[in-house]
Formats: sequence, C-alpha cells, structure tokens
Amino acid sequence: MSATPPAIDWHARARALTIDGRPFIGGRRVDSVDGQSFECISPIDGRVIGSVARGQAADIDAAVRSARAAFEDGRWSQRAPAARKRVLLNFAEKILAAKEELALLETLDMGKPIQYSLGVDVASTARCIAWYAEAVDKIYDEIAPTGPNALALIQREPMGVIGAIVPWNYPMIMSAWKLGPALAAGNSVVLKPSEKSPLTALRLAELALEAGLPEGVFNVVPGFGHEAGEALALHMDVDAIGFTGSTRVGRKMLDYAGRSNLKRVYNELGGKSAFLVFPDFDDLKRAAATVAGSMFFNQGESCNAPSRVLVHESIADEFVALLAAEAPQYQAGDPLNPKTVMGALVDEGQLRTVMGYIDSGRSEGARVVAGAEQARIDTGGYFVQPTIFDGVTPEMKIAREEIFGPVMSVLRFKDEAEAVSIANNSPYGLQASVWSSHIDRAHRVARALRAGTVHVNQYDEDDMTVPFGGYKQSGNGRDKSLHAFDKYTELKTTWLRINK
Repeated sequence: MSATPPAIDWHARARALTIDGRPFIGGRRVDSVDGQSFECISPIDGRVIGSVARGQAADIDAAVRSARAAFEDGRWSQRAPAARKRVLLNFAEKILAAKEELALLETLDMGKPIQYSLGVDVASTARCIAWYAEAVDKIYDEIAPTGPNALALIQREPMGVIGAIVPWNYPMIMSAWKLGPALAAGNSVVLKPSEKSPLTALRLAELALEAGLPEGVFNVVPGFGHEAGEALALHMDVDAIGFTGSTRVGRKMLDYAGRSNLKRVYNELGGKSAFLVFPDFDDLKRAAATVAGSMFFNQGESCNAPSRVLVHESIADEFVALLAAEAPQYQAGDPLNPKTVMGALVDEGQLRTVMGYIDSGRSEGARVVAGAEQARIDTGGYFVQPTIFDGVTPEMKIAREEIFGPVMSVLRFKDEAEAVSIANNSPYGLQASVWSSHIDRAHRVARALRAGTVHVNQYDEDDMTVPFGGYKQSGNGRDKSLHAFDKYTELKTTWLRINK
C-alpha cells in the first residue's frame, strides 16, 4: 500500500509565494506602459501579498493589437477544430497539474476556503476548458432548405477579438466560462480580471502558452474597472464583450458599446434567487440543509445564492428553527485550514457593504435568527457570521437588493399565488427553487417563475451541458453548454445559384 501523502502546510506555502502582477501580452509578461500599480491585499488577514499592474488604456490597446494580429494572421483562428481541441485539452491538463498553486492564489486573493479553491474552482475550470475542447469538432454547419436551384451554406465563424471582463467571486471559473467557448471557436481574447482577484487569471495565461496556445491569442491586463475595463469595452477593435458582474456595471457595458463600435455585449449579472418551500414537502430538514449550504457557500458571494427563502406560514416556525440549527456549522474560519467551510469576504469594502445590509435589516424590523455580527476581528481579515433574518417583508432592502454576503432572508406566504408573486417581484431572474412533493405543483410553479434556471427539490446542481444565465436584469445570453458558442461566433450564409 502506498503511504498517505503529507498534509500541505498552506500557510508555509503562502509565506514562500512570490507574486508577478505584470500584464500578459503577446505571449509574455510585460511592464505596464506607465508603471502604475496597486497593492494586492489578502482578505484573510489584511496583509499585502504583492503588487499588481494598474492597467490603463495604453495597456489595453497593446493587448487588443496583439489579439487582433494573432486573429488576422490565422495562427489560431484558421487552425482546424481538431487542432484547437488538442491544445485546449493540454491547457486543461496544465491547469490540473498546477492545481495547488492556483488554489493557493485563489484563496489568498479572494478569501474562499482552500478546500473549495482546490476541489471546486480548479477542477471546474479545467473541466470547462476540456468540455469546450471536446465540443468544438462536433458542431456541424447547416445547409438551408432553399430548393433545387440554390445552395445556401450556413457556417459559424469566430467573431475576432473578444473582451472578457470577469468578477472576483469565482475568478478562475468565470474566466473559463468565457475562455472555453471563445478560444475553442477560434477567437483571440483579452481578459480583464477584477482588481480584487487578478492573480489566477495571469497564471492561466502562462499555462495556456505552455500548452501550445499561440502568442497573442490570450492576453490578460489587470486593473480597475473604470480604467482598464472601460478602455476594453470602449475599444473600437473589440468585437464582443463577455461580462459577468453587477447590474450597475452591466448597464455601463451597454453604454460603452453604443458609444464605440456597437460591439456585442453579453451580460451575466446579479440575482436575488427565491427558494420556495411548500407545506406538502415531506423532508423539511433536507430543504433547510440545502438552502443553508447553498446560501453560505463561497461566503454568500454568489450571484445565484438563494437569499430569499419563501416558506408557507404553516411550517415557517419549524423551518426557521431548522435553519438556525444549520448556521453553526458555517461559522467563518481560517481559509487556509482545509477543514474551513466559510472563509473571508473579498475586501474591506465588501465587509462594510454586508454589515450595512445587516444594519438595514435590523432597522426595518426583521428579526435576527442567527449571526449578524462581524467575525474573527482579531485576525485583521474580513469575516462575517452566517446570518439569518426572519419576519422579512418584500419591501425591505434586504429582500430587494443583492447583498453578496452570507445573509439569508426568510419571507412567509399564505398560498401558492402569493409565493409566485413575491418570487417574481424582483428585477432579477437568475435562479429559483421549488420544494413540493406534488408533481403538479412543482411543474406549475416552475413554469410560473421568471428565472433562467428553476430547481425542483434541490438547489444548485450543475453540469457543463446546462446553460447558465437569467431573465430580466440578470442579463442576456447564456454561459456554459453549446449555447455559449452563440455569443462568440458569427453566422455567415453563402448563397450559390445552381443554373439548369
């Protein structure tokens, strides 16, 4: 029998880590044009872990020019799909080989528990790249049924240069959701990671080059949204923007497109997902455990977090008691401890935002069931207790606005019609969940809910074959699945007249 490998001392690895925060343009690390930088601060303890380039318009322009040159000369765009597939599969293997390094960077950068950075984020990133690699040589073009005297070929072609702007809550996974279909289709990409979590994006670019992706095809420019992000979205030589982030910034993306070259904009935005529990469901303990696990995973920093828990009034007291019993196992802990299940919020600003919502819940009359306090203050990090409010009404701020923290609101309803009305009374429509033992009710309510994904008697189950996105102000287009290719390809029709 083989010996058990020694446990990893993540703190020792963190102390030995050296950060290279320079942009990755044209296949290599380069200095930023004007030399500006910002400190990368770990939310675990508030310490500076490195210096990162503060990309400006000039850096974005250099990256876009590199991406455009690579696209136009065909070094990637004109490769056969099977050839692109081999490189991307190698890229996925490189990600897995560097899993411990990437996981450490992710945890230090944005505060999530190391067990999830390693077991969820790295694994999901590699799986996404590999899935699109396998898909690209299995997508067929079309011949339109135009009749015997014409031949109309309908073909997918890469769009050109894709600007990808990703958030800080799942830096690797969100990058992969853009990179996978965009690169597989033959595009070049300029990625702008969040200034709050830029480190893994820069390392992914190096791994892609090692895997055989040609120079210039994948470029990364770190920086702030109002500088590097705005410059990328306004650039006249970018063909499309794939954006994941807040609805507020999503509106800006549409404005930037209108002010520049009318580039395509695909927004995956916020959510305020409803979790509906009906009195006929026969396992309330499982429902409570599911919503607590989904809500407090990733510190509640998930756009699809089930932050509105709608419970029938006849079972509400019992259900709230079950939720309260779940909260202790999600207490914030040291993210570098492999046993920790809830880590730190991404930065001090997000901590202030979440605590502000908690104060609002109290002042508007909601009852604190669990948490509602800052945690681990002595560490210098940004931690909040798992928080549950009962007695929440639809008009309260905590029921209407996306908090992006471990704060759950319980709302009570009288009947099915009221439950659906409350759930749909939101500007968002990303996900929802219905808990009922009656198949008719489950289908009826699922159809009535205005959300991109509706779960029945479970929450947040996931697969790369399933599209992700929402209705209303949760965005447009879909990430994941074959539908993501629609965002990063053009449809070209070629007509041929067949003369008799």
